[in-house]
Amino acid sequence: MTAYVVGVDMGSTSTKLLVATPEGRPVLVASRPSPWTNLDHGRAEMPADRALAVVRELAAEADARLEEGYRVLALGVSGMAEAGVLLDSAGGALAPIMAWFDPRGAEQIMATPEAFRAEFPGRTGLPVGPLASIAKLLHLRDTGIALAGTTFLNVPEYVVHALGGPRVAEYSLVSRTGLIDQDDSTPWQAALDVLGADESILGERVSAGEAVGVLTDDAMPAGFRGAALTIAGHDHLVSAVAVGATHTGQLYDSMGTAEALVRVLDDTLPFDARERLAHAGINCVRHVIPGKYVLLAGTKSGLLMRRVLQLLGITDATGRAVIDDAALALPVDGTLADGGLEVSGARNDDGVLKIVAQSDGLSPAELFAASLRHGNDMLDECMAAMNREVAPPTSTVLTGGWSTMASVVRSRSSLLPEVTVSTHDEATAYGAALFAAFAASTEPFDAVASAFSASSLLLTNERS
Repeated sequence: MTAYVVGVDMGSTSTKLLVATPEGRPVLVASRPSPWTNLDHGRAEMPADRALAVVRELAAEADARLEEGYRVLALGVSGMAEAGVLLDSAGGALAPIMAWFDPRGAEQIMATPEAFRAEFPGRTGLPVGPLASIAKLLHLRDTGIALAGTTFLNVPEYVVHALGGPRVAEYSLVSRTGLIDQDDSTPWQAALDVLGADESILGERVSAGEAVGVLTDDAMPAGFRGAALTIAGHDHLVSAVAVGATHTGQLYDSMGTAEALVRVLDDTLPFDARERLAHAGINCVRHVIPGKYVLLAGTKSGLLMRRVLQLLGITDATGRAVIDDAALALPVDGTLADGGLEVSGARNDDGVLKIVAQSDGLSPAELFAASLRHGNDMLDECMAAMNREVAPPTSTVLTGGWSTMASVVRSRSSLLPEVTVSTHDEATAYGAALFAAFAASTEPFDAVASAFSASSLLLTNERS
């Protein structure tokens, strides 16, 4: 009987399932588009049962592709933070999952008491705004959903629960709810009071890679049932671990729908530093690495780049290759005069694509290049804020779907130090499988991670 571990990535753009050997050799990957329903004003949602159905579909595909008699030892689930499911006492979902970039809750979070909003950044390590899960919970409460007796689970936590696990909250995910005091990783009573809930709205806190139950879902293939379940944690952090970006001198830039900059910390920063960083849009929260913390700066540059391509009628790999070549043929700063063509909207508290064209001689390549420059401007602001609190990084690992485009790599390499592009396919799903391997092992995490990642980690140097 062949044994495997499985990693699931509940991503903003797609949901992926990766099967690997316990030693870390990838065997197969299955993928489906994440089933969002796009609404007006930047809103997006999906039914909780549909998210789970995609995982089951991917497992069925893997089952059909694997040899008979296999056994999954452990399954880990990573994915987006700040999007989740509110469950009633019987386990039913009370509302659809709202995407992390959905603006709902902005009005409610800004209507909370001034003293609460003043303390929020330093206490939670997060900016005041609609991204933190508390904002969406306030929105649900204001639509008439009573929060008493409910439990909020981030998407990866919900999937693990639905497959047979308990209602638990992994540290890196729950750190982004706005309900946690970063001094000690316990529920912040003032936030619970604002919600009108108690700490039972969160599951018991667990670490990434901690075995939290057994897969019992009858809709999953027989070879999956009986696997140990674990929550791998926040996708950007999991993919950073998968490619080895785990040292304090490294910067990790993950370019997906969200573009995330990750810096590892040995401990949390003081309240005042967290407050300054949060006001700059930078989070200081728990890492998926046991005992570590992280600075995480995010922008919506990937979301805006996707919308630029959609405006240009580019929806497939062939179209992306054409625009990539055309943008690469331009100078990094384009050929237009300053102000001739500008893109904006990538701030994490924005996300609305805005295009200002004040010149002739425009082209699709110039528009895409303008979106790259805007992304660089947002990253430059984030880097400056981080570097005021911790020593600047000396190297960068660049990964994510956008990093496959040469024009994107050139643009980011003009700003970030010593850029290395990871060629690791599906880093988040692979990292989730790594945490599954840890859940099935008795070895320390560092030993499991080192042996697992050595099986397939490939890096190609790209310099500016």
